Amino acid sequence: MLGDNLPAPNEVVALYKSKAAASDALRGSDIQVILDLPRENLGQAASDPTFAANWVRDNIQAYLPDVNFRYIAVGNEVIPGENAGNVLPAMQNIYNAVSSAGLQDGIKVSTSVSTGVLGVSYPPSEGSFSQEASSTMGPILDFLSKTRAPLLVNVYPYMSYRDNPSDIRLDYALFTAPSDVVQDGQNNYRHLFDAIVDSVYFAMEKAGSGGVPIVVSESGWPSDGGFAATKENAQTYNSNLVRHAAQGTPKRPGPLETYVFAMFNENKKDAGIEQNFGLFYPNQKPVYEVNFT
Repeated sequence: MLGDNLPAPNEVVALYKSKAAASDALRGSDIQVILDLPRENLGQAASDPTFAANWVRDNIQAYLPDVNFRYIAVGNEVIPGENAGNVLPAMQNIYNAVSSAGLQDGIKVSTSVSTGVLGVSYPPSEGSFSQEASSTMGPILDFLSKTRAPLLVNVYPYMSYRDNPSDIRLDYALFTAPSDVVQDGQNNYRHLFDAIVDSVYFAMEKAGSGGVPIVVSESGWPSDGGFAATKENAQTYNSNLVRHAAQGTPKRPGPLETYVFAMFNENKKDAGIEQNFGLFYPNQKPVYEVNFT
């Protein structure tokens, strides 16, 4: 919503529904929401259970049952960093507030992390958390395991390709490689997306929490504003991402819950690629077509 030229919220919901109506996977269901607890509220939520309870009351309970909240992401890409120590206590206080409202079975409390939590990511089987992130991630994963919640992970093959195009092939990043690119023990990787996700799974195993599932809370490709940021590449990536999500990864076959980033190009974000991840322009015209069936 970081734009000053975006359509009204009711128009956006209608646009979501018009696209969801074409998808067999979504037919008959309402739109499910991941709601962020903003990072500027982390400190208060971590130190003050009353603040957490009021936040849940005002931002969750006030909209029930009309809005279908699926996850609360307590902070987005906060780990590692100076605010990382607030994530777990904030998650605990938000979870307690959700539980007090009797909503803990339907709304899971987690946090969204970037792959910056990894110290080693290649090959995937060597995936491990960085020294800076591991002390925070271990207890968080224990909490997620106990509450039966997934870890939300933002997965961007675009960033990996942009930062290392000499070693990473474009077709490997776009889901278009004609054959396997990386062999890692018993797992073969044709798609960089899979390798990134599995590296997080391996890191969680090494941290003693291999049973925690992953939900890909963001993935996408910019259509303008930087290296390899074209409409053609963005359309190819997101179309293939939608199809591939049903397959899962070599390590964890089966449907992988995945969210495409983002709905709109947002003109108040940093200039360049950050303004150009949208599937739609603010006038609701598609930047390019993606088939969600």
